[in-house]
Amino acid sequence: MKILLDTHIFIWMATEPERLSPRLIESIVNRQNTLFLSLVSIWEIQIKAALGKLDVITDLKATVDIQIAENSLELLTLDLQHIYALSNLPLHHRDPFDRLLIAQSQVEKMTLATVDRAFGLYDLDRLY
Repeated sequence: MKILLDTHIFIWMATEPERLSPRLIESIVNRQNTLFLSLVSIWEIQIKAALGKLDVITDLKATVDIQIAENSLELLTLDLQHIYALSNLPLHHRDPFDRLLIAQSQVEKMTLATVDRAFGLYDLDRLY
């Protein structure tokens, strides 16, 4: 299974793994699954940290590097197909980062790991 991590799931993996559900932990440690971290999430973390809205990650580069090494994360770039797919998404909520992650998971046919219930309103495979 290809699993795209929502931003908060990535943050919990790095800072509070005890918040992850047993099902999610099992999926993360299962090496038959491929874990992806979107550049969208890294961008979101950087912006929120700069605005003082996120202080649990003090060194973003080191955190990303550690998680790539420890969990074999692959980075998912943002491309035009992902952006164009936004036009097909209903406006269940307006968070641009979430909407891009949803579009990426749909285009790339990935399961999205998230506990955000709003994601359940969209046509996607969700792991929580």
